[in-house]
Amino acid sequence: MATSADSVAEETVVTTGNKVLHWLLVVALVYLLIVAVGVISSGFRAAVGDQAAELFAFANNPVVGLIVGIVATALIQSSSTATAIIVGLVGGGLPVAVAVPMVMGANIGTALTSGIVSLSYMRNKEEFNRAFSASTVKDLFNLLAVLIFFPLEVLFQPLERLGAAVAQLMVGGADLSIDEFDFVGMITRPLRNLIRDATSFLPEPFNGILQIIIGVALILVAVHFMSILLKQLLVGRAKEILHTALGRGAVASIVAGTIVTILVQSSTATTSLMVPLAGSGAFGLSVIYPFTVGANIGTTVTGLLAATAVSGPQAVPAMTIALVHLFFNLFGTLIIFGIPFLRDLPVVGSERLGAAASERPWVAFAYLGGVFFALPLLLLGLSMLF
Repeated sequence: MATSADSVAEETVVTTGNKVLHWLLVVALVYLLIVAVGVISSGFRAAVGDQAAELFAFANNPVVGLIVGIVATALIQSSSTATAIIVGLVGGGLPVAVAVPMVMGANIGTALTSGIVSLSYMRNKEEFNRAFSASTVKDLFNLLAVLIFFPLEVLFQPLERLGAAVAQLMVGGADLSIDEFDFVGMITRPLRNLIRDATSFLPEPFNGILQIIIGVALILVAVHFMSILLKQLLVGRAKEILHTALGRGAVASIVAGTIVTILVQSSTATTSLMVPLAGSGAFGLSVIYPFTVGANIGTTVTGLLAATAVSGPQAVPAMTIALVHLFFNLFGTLIIFGIPFLRDLPVVGSERLGAAASERPWVAFAYLGGVFFALPLLLLGLSMLF
């Protein structure tokens, strides 16, 4: 008869075996993500050919790029996925200047899920006030960051210039380049070539369009299941970081938000996790706010990882846009949190929105529909006219 100690040992072995299997699946999904970015890049080149300038003439308007980023990310609800797709498009020839507003818009669009989660608290006015405030504080922070950096980028391109300089060091032609050791390209090339050959029965540009569709689908699958697996594997560690850091100051909360988001690979999940904690009153807005801002920084890791899939002449532009996403979030955090007046604006705004929505629930629906869909489409229409 097996003893309880033997049963515990057997259960531990099974658990350990499951963890090993899960980690192997994570590695496979990372591989799939990198392959998918390469497939989008090659598909984009095949679909566009020499017509890239004409194709993106409409997106030379930065407002259009910003709106594309907001609406696309609101629809797929993952800034990580949106950024990986954008990196793949840049790898295929999309100009970095066109892509920069898109990654800024991706930051805004990703917050829709947490707003929807907060609607589940509508029956209790006090809880809904807290939950909706927590769900909108990150929106207002991201909107403020865009208001600061968008005009600066349009006029002077500081983020693009810095990103290009760092990317040149990382994957350029210098001795420091990691592009010389194209290990990633070597291991992903067979599957990329297999997908490319599988679409060769179609004439151009339809073979390239099919490759883009396949690549986007693979990214959606890879990021979705990677997020699920990492949450299963690291939820205990993430909770430990969460409870250790929250309430220990803004810097600790930002770092915790960054680390937890890197662990679970989803800023949407990280931010949505905060809404129930706020609704229940476990943590106040002053604690949750910096944590969700840290999630912005953590989510940039996926784009950096995706950029390693691109080699050749487009390696520098692909890494540039991934770094722009990182620098946008880093500098936005430093500037907004470094200036007390700016730091308090998202908190004041979200508290007022929460109070208004708790008294008049239609305000919440109007806000979510307006910020993520109606306002972007209105701006798009105006930009086309003028």
